[in-house]
Amino acid sequence: MGTRERERERERDMELLIPVASIAEDDASKSSTPPDTPAASHGREAFLKVIRSWVWKKFMTGCVILLPLAITFYVTWGLIHLVDGFFSPVFDHLGINIFGLGFATSITFIFLVGVFMSSWLGASVLTLGELFIKKMPLVSYIYSASKQISSAISPDQNSKAFKEVAIIRHPGKGQYMFGFITSTVVLQKGIGEEELCCVYVPTNHLYLGDIFLIKSTDILRPNISVREGIEIVISGGMSVPNLFTTVDESGISSTRTINFEGSIREWNNHN
Repeated sequence: MGTRERERERERDMELLIPVASIAEDDASKSSTPPDTPAASHGREAFLKVIRSWVWKKFMTGCVILLPLAITFYVTWGLIHLVDGFFSPVFDHLGINIFGLGFATSITFIFLVGVFMSSWLGASVLTLGELFIKKMPLVSYIYSASKQISSAISPDQNSKAFKEVAIIRHPGKGQYMFGFITSTVVLQKGIGEEELCCVYVPTNHLYLGDIFLIKSTDILRPNISVREGIEIVISGGMSVPNLFTTVDESGISSTRTINFEGSIREWNNHN
């Protein structure tokens, strides 16, 4: 009996020693791993920040490159479908289903209209049509405004729309503004006559704007075409060159630097 009791006590002691040993081993393993110091944590955060910044910059670079291409493709594709839809119903009725045939027909039709209207007979037909349109109350205003805009970008040099690009100072605030010289008028005074230029200054919409009568000597005439001036207005000033070459009334070119940034700051301060 004594031997059995000693064996049982020994087994009981072994059972009590096993969890103590496992706890000691766990403590030893924890003490062997190095602690996470603040310097290591800060370095890891800085590394992740650099990675995020690099990924974001590359993503934005891709957007900047692809966005103009996507917009150009979308607008061009929509324009092709719009023009193609003019004659597509005719070909669909005839059972001819060829993509692009309506677009080619529309372009050919527009070209033939241009050739016909350039002739004496076409000009006579256009004059009669305009006389009929001008008698319609609302349509006449819409047609007149749209014709002025289309005449401004017309390749015909005899057009009476925008004659040249002008840079003037706002009479009240003094900032430089882009405008288009549309005509010249003579102001009769008691002491004589004074020649003024009628300058049209458009807003964000080309067909809306203000009209100023400015002395011819107070107008800067940049050496850019009317089309380039319209592009500057439509693009919101993003296509403005850094340096202008102006042409005075005598036709002599001179290089002048115009501080548009200072004018913009003055405009913001006034507002």
